Amino acid sequence: MTERTASASLDHAHRSISDEHWDVIIIGGGAAGLSAALILARARRRVLVLDSQEPRNRFAPHMHGVLSRDGYSPLDLVADGYREVRAVDGVIVDARSTTTRAIPEGFEVETEAGVHATARRLIVATGARDELPDIPGLAEQWGRGVVACPYCDGYEATGRAIGVLVTSVPGLHKAHMLRAYSDDLTVFTALAGAIPDEERLVLEARGMRIETRTVTRVISDAGRLTALGLEDGTTTPVDVVFAEPALVALDEPLRQLGADRIDSPFGPWTAADALGRTSIDGVWAVGNSASPAALVPLAMGSGATAALAINGELVALDVAAAAERVAASAVAS
Repeated sequence: MTERTASASLDHAHRSISDEHWDVIIIGGGAAGLSAALILARARRRVLVLDSQEPRNRFAPHMHGVLSRDGYSPLDLVADGYREVRAVDGVIVDARSTTTRAIPEGFEVETEAGVHATARRLIVATGARDELPDIPGLAEQWGRGVVACPYCDGYEATGRAIGVLVTSVPGLHKAHMLRAYSDDLTVFTALAGAIPDEERLVLEARGMRIETRTVTRVISDAGRLTALGLEDGTTTPVDVVFAEPALVALDEPLRQLGADRIDSPFGPWTAADALGRTSIDGVWAVGNSASPAALVPLAMGSGATAALAINGELVALDVAAAAERVAASAVAS
């Protein structure tokens, strides 16, 4: 396919999404959004997924703790999801949403390309992004030598020299989690400020070293992380660094609609109930949009849970409409 043909095909796809009033629009095509799309499309609902193709875990070559997919590429998981959703007539379009609003018939989403799409229900699965400390070389190693989640990458660090780069005193909990994987563990605390004596003593009692000097650079050899450079010019050898990035919600669609927020350990976050319902009737949040700590399996489960709830609502509306027609017919006769 030529570049011109591919562009024309994409333009046609964008135009066609405004040609019908969808049952559900899903903003975000990661694990959570695609899981919801698969359930809904299999329930014969007309589903549109708008995906900017920037999943949070796209920097990692592998994901872990996902049953039957341990060690699998997260991008391959998304590609599999695309195929499965499209195989049951779900529609997925490469598009970034810019404006989301309520309308009498449900919701309208406008894309960056200026295309408008409407639906009866809306699922927001835009998730979050990780904001790393501004240390030279840290971002280049993100997802490989520098990671965040002990559940995702701790096992692979077994017996290795682990560095824990904390930015807060509560972040020391990550060091305690990682102690199970290695006896060689250094906690770098400069970004967190002064550590209470009790916390420091407990870390040391568990066999962890505490490094208070500022980390100034990440040192790599042939693309492999080898050490962290310190402010005095010395280095500390490490094989892997567990960082504590700030988690930033990508919640603009939910903010535009006025969804309620709550305080979470990660900062203000969209409030959602156990089914993913937000404070806006007809709007669900799934994956990291609903739970900042959701791992891939939890994100997938939240998408499926919301899909079941939405389809249940739509079935109930279909039944109620039929009942009204029966009642009206009885009155007319």
